[in-house]
Amino acid sequence: MNPSYTILPIQGKVQHYEWGGLSFIPALLGINNEKKRPFAEYWLGVHPLGISQILHENGAVLLSDFISANPDKALSATVNHKFGGLPYLLKILDVNQMLSIQVHPKKEVAIEGFDREDRMGIARNAYNRNYKDQNHKPEVMLAISEFWLLHGFKPQAQLEEALSEIHEFQILLPLFKKEGLASLYSFIMEMDQQSVNNLLLPLVKREIRNKREGLLTKKDPGWWVAKYYQEENPVGDIDRGVFSIYLFNITQLQPGEAIFQGVGVPHAYLEGQNIELMSNSDNVLRGGLTSKHIDVPELLANTRFESITPKILTGRTIKDGETVFYFPVPDFALGYVQLNEAALFEDKATGPEIWMVLEGGVIINNSMVVKKGESFIVFPDNDYQFRTSGKTQLCKAFVPADNAYSQYEEN
Repeated sequence: MNPSYTILPIQGKVQHYEWGGLSFIPALLGINNEKKRPFAEYWLGVHPLGISQILHENGAVLLSDFISANPDKALSATVNHKFGGLPYLLKILDVNQMLSIQVHPKKEVAIEGFDREDRMGIARNAYNRNYKDQNHKPEVMLAISEFWLLHGFKPQAQLEEALSEIHEFQILLPLFKKEGLASLYSFIMEMDQQSVNNLLLPLVKREIRNKREGLLTKKDPGWWVAKYYQEENPVGDIDRGVFSIYLFNITQLQPGEAIFQGVGVPHAYLEGQNIELMSNSDNVLRGGLTSKHIDVPELLANTRFESITPKILTGRTIKDGETVFYFPVPDFALGYVQLNEAALFEDKATGPEIWMVLEGGVIINNSMVVKKGESFIVFPDNDYQFRTSGKTQLCKAFVPADNAYSQYEEN
């Protein structure tokens, strides 16, 4: 292989998780989903579970192989020295069913945890493995439809209100007032399952009735509790993640708005489509709304027990049609470009840039045509010029210049 590090088309990997929708990603990618499979995520990057391919005249080559052939040329010497590989993973998500409650660890915790689980002989693909790699996993999502998620613990007054007004939770209020948030959350996560059932089953049944009678909206925790149980009469054990739906902020984003999920902030996607950008990692500590492994001690050790007000980001306008989002990590930044008919967009890559066309299409440097659902990578030191024939939307993942991520507070 004699790679040419210019501007090349790439093809990502579809992930068919059960929570995905049936139509959004197939329509984006131009795929006929006759079998009605769930299309949950589309990955663009070098994560081992879904490595993208470079498409060129000699056929398809794994992007990871393309990079490893000359990492300084593919990534830039600066990025290669700092990260030792492509530091980010770009995704498109279609959230049809609610995702699990998650917390992501610090990098030093991931390194120690990964090594510890290796020493314990836990297979890296084992059900009970917490740390799949040695990296942190900060992530951001940019809404491309109305999007709903849980994000961090509610402010103190709202927590007290929930514990006071919900009959089943009143027994928890004295603990919260006396010992605080960490003790409350630890108590419900360590509670025996029969006690969870006794507390939550009457509440779940009541919320299902309330939703059926039109008494709830998506701003109400009970609406999501009823959706999680698909408005059916619940049987068996009740997921303790139901507590968290009442304790966390229910956050609504409109298209073009973003939110950053930092270390230790509990969160869960509820509904909608988004662009997601994260560090190249798969380290997730789960806290409920899932049948997957939950390691309660590890979760509690890595959760930020503080009330927050969700910070919704609108980005910085760099030039006509381009909005850039910076975050408090050096691994990635996100560009969102909206161009009108006959627009001209010009720039130069200083590091590896992965692009995806969400709507319309562009002609790159008067030679390469990229349409809706198609992606390409711009390697470092390449100038590029986009021309459009109609309304076009694109997103871009890139590595910010040194210290550019400090602009996060200005978003």
